[in-house]
Amino acid sequence: MISVLHVRTVVGRGGGADKTTLKSPGYLLGTRYRASVAYLYPPGDPGFQEIRDRAEAWNCPLVAYPDRGLADIAIPWRLFALARRLKTGIWHGHEYKSNLIGWLLRPLCRFHLVTTVHGWVEHSPKLFLYYAVDRWVLRRFDRVVAVSNDIFQACLDMGVRPERLRLIENAIEPADYRRHGSASRARGRIGAPSRLLTGRVVPEGRLIIGAVGRLSPEKGFDLLIEAVSRLCAAGLDLELWIAGEGAQEAALRQAIDKTACHDRIRLLGFCSDTVALFECFDIFCLPSLREGLPNVILEAMAMEVPILATRCGGIEAALRDGKDSRLIPPGSVDALEQGLADLVRDQRARQRLAARALERVRSEFSFRRRMDKVIAVYDELCADEAR
Repeated sequence: MISVLHVRTVVGRGGGADKTTLKSPGYLLGTRYRASVAYLYPPGDPGFQEIRDRAEAWNCPLVAYPDRGLADIAIPWRLFALARRLKTGIWHGHEYKSNLIGWLLRPLCRFHLVTTVHGWVEHSPKLFLYYAVDRWVLRRFDRVVAVSNDIFQACLDMGVRPERLRLIENAIEPADYRRHGSASRARGRIGAPSRLLTGRVVPEGRLIIGAVGRLSPEKGFDLLIEAVSRLCAAGLDLELWIAGEGAQEAALRQAIDKTACHDRIRLLGFCSDTVALFECFDIFCLPSLREGLPNVILEAMAMEVPILATRCGGIEAALRDGKDSRLIPPGSVDALEQGLADLVRDQRARQRLAARALERVRSEFSFRRRMDKVIAVYDELCADEAR
């Protein structure tokens, strides 16, 4: 049995990459690999309880270490001790810090180095330095897994050797995301008060445009708010629900308050029941300026919600404009307004796009299929151990 140790740093409740990380060990059962997950998180972060809850629900062996940042020299030693105790054969990193620590520990532990590159979408001076470190380290890994075509190309451009690079796109388990009825009858918009997602019943005939993601500038939610405001002013009966947390929350609330339809635009915060959330949506919109292939796109496809998204990163490579989605240029309020207006006014188009998207996510983006590819990467590295 070969031990795999996933290592990841997280702030708050995490996101799609954390779903991928925490679900992975369960899909190795019955193979010659066993996996554990080690998380580094800020001390006292209340959001980390969500990570613990997910790990328990998915039977994921989780070890958690409070991490005080770069000055916390105890972290590498704790991970060294953990790797030795687990007799780790494969260190699987997921971002710059876990990649750097893995590279530093390899001479001591002699494990193989694998990383999954989820993307570098957030921008700040601090992160620019961290990303630079990550790019330097990636060239020294045995295998680098890119989750979308644009990330794959970026890894090639930074000098990762082609024979060490693999494209394994994000995936979900479609059976976990099944619609129980039409959006207009979703329990989160017409149910009992305790089950309403916004605290009130949505009027009959009104369409809900939904968006999910981290509240940060690269997601383009400010542009979406402006586009929906214009559509409401034009007389379309709509609401916009944005689910997620992040540093831009206050700025987005200010933008909402300035619109004439502020009572139609809602920031929901973190929503743990993604099925109930997506059931409420008539249209899913992701107006990102930079993006890989986020899990929320795949979840919308599985939940049969028609998608309007921007042509950026892995989204453009994965979706088919006019067939399973509508794709528009990033950074344009006008394009968002027109794209949403077209879908709002054409119910048949929404139904057609949703049906084709469901077919694709079931056939091409299942988590089992993704994990078979990950196992193949491990097999390449551990061929000698099998002899």
